[in-house]
Amino acid sequence: MSTQTTLSARTKLGFLGAGQLARMSALEAFRFGIQIAVFTDRAENEPVQFMTPFSTSGSFDLIEEMVEFAKTCDVVTLENEFINSEILREVQDKSGTPIFPSPSSFALIENKLVEKQTFEAAGIPVTPYKLVKSDEDLEKFGSEHGWPYLLKSSKGGYDGYGNQTVTNLEEAKTAYHNLGGTTGHDILAEAFVAFTHELAVQVARNETGTVVYPCCETIQKNHICVAVLSPAPVPESIQKKAQNLALKATETINGKGIFAFEFFLTNTGEVLLNESAPRPHNSGHYTIEGCVTSQFENHIRAVLGLPLGSTQMTKPAAAMINLLGTHNRPAVADHIVEGLSAENGHLHVYGKVHSKVGRKMGHFTLLGHDLRETYSKARDLTVGFQI
Repeated sequence: MSTQTTLSARTKLGFLGAGQLARMSALEAFRFGIQIAVFTDRAENEPVQFMTPFSTSGSFDLIEEMVEFAKTCDVVTLENEFINSEILREVQDKSGTPIFPSPSSFALIENKLVEKQTFEAAGIPVTPYKLVKSDEDLEKFGSEHGWPYLLKSSKGGYDGYGNQTVTNLEEAKTAYHNLGGTTGHDILAEAFVAFTHELAVQVARNETGTVVYPCCETIQKNHICVAVLSPAPVPESIQKKAQNLALKATETINGKGIFAFEFFLTNTGEVLLNESAPRPHNSGHYTIEGCVTSQFENHIRAVLGLPLGSTQMTKPAAAMINLLGTHNRPAVADHIVEGLSAENGHLHVYGKVHSKVGRKMGHFTLLGHDLRETYSKARDLTVGFQI
């Protein structure tokens, strides 16, 4: 396939999903003079809809609506994975518009069960798991892998939604019911592994080549990422191992686009693949200022067949703090002066109209020379933020 060498002023890139990930990708697309169209299934106004006149509201289950949207675009890409690969395939076939990541690639990771099976078959170590269908399965998994363990909806979970930690059989039965196991949804049991760090790596890939971002550490609280540190404070050999596994995983699915991979570094030094995402990822937000080419710019480059940009860090250390909603109210960014005044500090507010407690409303990135010092300062600068 030939490399894209020209960009028409009429080039239109379509996003399935209109949240903050599409917004930050769109900002990079605008730099190249690319028009942006969005298809959203949400009732409320979303961040990208304020940025473009080409906005369509509909359902990810209504193929004809999506086909008509895709026909208006030169390329369509994903902001989330809450869609079915067969629907993507049909939309691509009927519209004639290419979708990246491709429906074939997406089909290999579209839910947590298929994802585990795909990477396990490729020889990539994954966390122990099992599809559970009965009380007996719930009890057996606990007996084999120990309590507590995690129950996950195989499709649609994020930021703690669709996941539940269970410490005994009665809790497991309740969680299985609440997650939809008794109404036909596939529920995955995952063992807890003793780990020292949670790591993440982003990879951009297309016909022009492949680039891999630094291995970073994600810090979680209640299944929500609250901070990201790059490069991860682990030995370089571990960083390289995670990067190599991320590259292998991307090649396994023949991915075109931007992909993110989350890992556990176990107490015994193993690196286990936990989850993947066929899109920009929260763990890569620091790359906007922290790398020569952000994950969002390489997202645009990758799906349009453009040469990929450098992933080298611009400073020795980057700390990103997620700004979570503090009130259930119309969104207002308060107490932001210190963050805006900080040298090498960068505030991003996503433009969501309504704030909810725990909802990702923005992020703050601080660049520096010493990782521990940079992270400590970033936390101090954001302690009073309210959105």
